[in-house]
Amino acid sequence: MRVFSSSYTFDYSWTEVATNNWRKYCPWNDKTTHVVGVDTLSRRIDPETGILRTERLITCNQSAPQWVLNLFGGCAISHTYEVSYVDPKAKKVTMCSTNLTWSNVLSVRETVVYQPSKKDRLGKTDFVQDAKITALCGGWQKIKNKIEEASVERFGQNAAKGREGFEEVLEMSRRVFGEQKELEARQKMAS
Repeated sequence: MRVFSSSYTFDYSWTEVATNNWRKYCPWNDKTTHVVGVDTLSRRIDPETGILRTERLITCNQSAPQWVLNLFGGCAISHTYEVSYVDPKAKKVTMCSTNLTWSNVLSVRETVVYQPSKKDRLGKTDFVQDAKITALCGGWQKIKNKIEEASVERFGQNAAKGREGFEEVLEMSRRVFGEQKELEARQKMAS
């Protein structure tokens, strides 16, 4: 098993981050063009806790290393199952995902958490990402190690692109919704 970990502080409030999390794979994000579809499978709010639970299927077009395709077959389309929890009282978004494609060969279990920054609770949001990557294929340990190493490397590259792209989504959202608020304020003053 290999572990990928990453943390970052976004210069945006938790409310902005939690709201725009649903726009992460929109056209404003040109860094995650490998994501070709996001389907919401279910969404409900727990009436007792107020926690929003959402299940999604994320479809990606990722070019796997050629040696992996040669060894195991398959194609570039992959699917990931994600369950997220938005707790507005605790101000915490937790997203847990697992790969569905090639799950008999490789297990990828990722957890992402967004919370108000410990340093600046009102203006910034901490992001923590952990992924456990395990090659499940039988055979030589050397092959398992190679698969895990390649997977962690690819995961890290995609994580960096995803964070960059989400930063762009946050920036665009702030600008667009800021302009909308200004327009509404001007219209209110004119009437």
